[in-house]
Amino acid sequence: MKQDLTIQIIEDYPQNAGVNSNSLISLSREANILTPALKAPVASNHFIEANTKDVELMHLKKDCVIPNFSKDNESTISHQEFIETLLFSVQTVFPTEQITQPIIRVSHEIKGRIPEAIGKPANELEEYEKTIYYERMAFAISISSIVEKVEESNLVLTVGGVRAYNHENLYGKKSFEKFKIFIGFQNTICTNLCISTDGYCAEIKATNVEELKMKILDCFHSYKMNSDLELLNNMGKYELTEHQFAQLIGKSRLYHYLPEGVKKQIPCLDFNDSQLSLIVRTYYQDKNFCKYSDGSISLWNLYNLFTGANKTSYIDSFLQRSVNATQFIHGISEALQGNSNYHWFLS
Repeated sequence: MKQDLTIQIIEDYPQNAGVNSNSLISLSREANILTPALKAPVASNHFIEANTKDVELMHLKKDCVIPNFSKDNESTISHQEFIETLLFSVQTVFPTEQITQPIIRVSHEIKGRIPEAIGKPANELEEYEKTIYYERMAFAISISSIVEKVEESNLVLTVGGVRAYNHENLYGKKSFEKFKIFIGFQNTICTNLCISTDGYCAEIKATNVEELKMKILDCFHSYKMNSDLELLNNMGKYELTEHQFAQLIGKSRLYHYLPEGVKKQIPCLDFNDSQLSLIVRTYYQDKNFCKYSDGSISLWNLYNLFTGANKTSYIDSFLQRSVNATQFIHGISEALQGNSNYHWFLS
């Protein structure tokens, strides 16, 4: 039987000793004030694509082995433990909201076999003799009852995280393990994620699930939802002419080939040439965020072209580029007002 998309809310969280409960209550109240009526549809597209595939949480729990640190044979915090820990934290902060099942994307499948199958040709392996785990995993959980509108887009509050075992030294002893988490908004039109620096924790270090839980809660209650929405709303107030857009794309292509000394004086742009080409294509062809008839484009539309292109990023660079897209477009809006060092991209 297909599971209901809404997960039952857990009302009590006895393990939150030491967490600022007023901050958690404040964020929950802020959410209720912001969104009294709108409901978000369940997104049908992927928040990231690249070389990833969809998996279910049960697949991670039942079908995947858990990597160990080789020198002391201590277990890592598994992908499923990370997901369930963040989910529990969301239920703690938003105890009355509708929370959807996690959408999980994985890549870089690591294949193995049980000891009894050593030496057996790969094409003769039985299913029970095979082992797998995924080196990289990203997931997103929507708080589907918290929705805001920016321009013509409904944005649903979304949390999630990224885990990449290639960033761990699995050949050594167990030590701090690294995780990335975010809280921000997802555009329900295109499922693009809108993440700012306030909602992004680039490196959470933990040695166990309880420690991870506390640090996730710290990240959540430091998030400033109103500031995030104000930043996104301001993007719709500014436009680039066709000439300015062409100038921005040309300078963005030049950026990666600048001498290092020059590049350090210019704000960072993480998007590569293939992603910039995708932005140009969607400038003409995207049915929701393309250029206007005179060739101009709002910064809100341009932002969605950037976040759409970011879906082609690998999992371990995805969140960093999401934040960079927000910083970049905000910087361009300030450059249009004459008070930003992002003016190089338009000059």
